[in-house]
Amino acid sequence: MVHEELNERERSILRYVIQQFILTALPVGSRNITKKYDIGVSPATVRNIMSDLEESGFIDHPHTSAGRIPTDKGYRFYVDTLMDIPRLLHSDKGLINKSLENNIVDTDELLKLASGLLSSITHQIACVAYPKLDTGILEKIQLVSLSSSRILIVITITAGLVKTITLELNTEIKNGQLESVQNLLNERLAGLTLKEIRSTFRERFYDFASGEHPVIRLFFDSAEKIFKDVRQSDSLYITGAKNVIKQPEFEDPGKFQGVIELIEDKDIIIHILDKTGEAGQNQVFISIGSENQDQKLNEYSFISKEYKLGDVSGTLGIIGPKRMEYSKVVAIVDYVAKMLTDILKNESR
Repeated sequence: MVHEELNERERSILRYVIQQFILTALPVGSRNITKKYDIGVSPATVRNIMSDLEESGFIDHPHTSAGRIPTDKGYRFYVDTLMDIPRLLHSDKGLINKSLENNIVDTDELLKLASGLLSSITHQIACVAYPKLDTGILEKIQLVSLSSSRILIVITITAGLVKTITLELNTEIKNGQLESVQNLLNERLAGLTLKEIRSTFRERFYDFASGEHPVIRLFFDSAEKIFKDVRQSDSLYITGAKNVIKQPEFEDPGKFQGVIELIEDKDIIIHILDKTGEAGQNQVFISIGSENQDQKLNEYSFISKEYKLGDVSGTLGIIGPKRMEYSKVVAIVDYVAKMLTDILKNESR
């Protein structure tokens, strides 16, 4: 986006159109702007400017109204150059601090709490995803016999994250086999990331390539599966549907149904959460309407940020109508992510 393409008067009118639309959810007319804001020009001048903004694709003209509404391009310009600097209200900050600091529990409960807190403060859909394990450093592997031919593999990542997987062997496991293999795996793999283990497992165990040892053979055949970081739907907490459906945009039954379908299809949300890192380290990510790849998100904006748990990162975010208070939501998302990082850092010590 070339931000210099609008002059100051055009920028001001675009800002007022978006601010009014965020407040009212109604198309904004030129007379509405001149009454609401002291801009020193006539409604006719404002109409001309709005016409130019429409021609440039920043606002649109609904067929049933004389007013204008922002386009995705207009919202993007607003977010990048026009909106107020995100500042957290003292009341919101106090509520976040009280809710999170006074409820120090296990990681799952903390993330679930954070999701509910985000949705209640922003009145939008909140989502908090469990940390991705791919960059996590392996602390230890444990092998547990479930039967003569089934084993449970417990992978512990630094900072206390755990992944489990159950696998079947083609032969029976003899007493003492698991302990020796467990020791060997820990000796050669501890201290590596899951990603490193997947890509180098064969060369690290080249001396077992003949497949004489059935458990090692199982790891050879299943290393991608065992050490893969799979984002599952149960690792994502989503709250706030009842908040967002109260918005004027969703009075239409069809759009209401769209919200339900979006929440039920967690893979879409996980996919957009995974794009958060594109914003850059420690930055808030904002994706608006058609910028979202999936069509189900075309009527929504998405604001998210990563939080840290040791060597791994998770993501939290807000999904809501494009007509949202961007500055406020950005400030809240940013602060809750920082709070989670700090709390989890202290918990893992």
